[in-house]
Amino acid sequence: MKIFNLIFVFLFVLFAALQYNDPDPYIWMPIYLYAAALCWQASRKKFYPKAYIAGIIVYAVYAVYKIFDQNGLLDWLELHHAENIAETMKAEKPWVEETREFFGLVILIIVLLIDLLYARKRKQSV
Repeated sequence: MKIFNLIFVFLFVLFAALQYNDPDPYIWMPIYLYAAALCWQASRKKFYPKAYIAGIIVYAVYAVYKIFDQNGLLDWLELHHAENIAETMKAEKPWVEETREFFGLVILIIVLLIDLLYARKRKQSV
């Protein structure tokens, strides 16, 4: 778990740094840095289940919003036939940006959920 969390600390800090030229870095930098901080603590064997749950809830609510948002996931699937969102790094089409943000939230949720489950399992075995 230490290596798992250190990998995601690195990735989430990198993702946060890449947000500087995003239209809304004030939203995405804290989103990624919150998860990076929790992964850092988990790599040091410090687990905060309530913080994981809070992050999962906030990220899930935002992800649901991104599904139904104009130019969101549903538009990408239905109107744009799930075109390649990894073709270029520059998101020139709004549905590409929104869809990438949705999948970023899914990654965050999965990582925090894994840490939450591990923390609960660890607590039960102690």
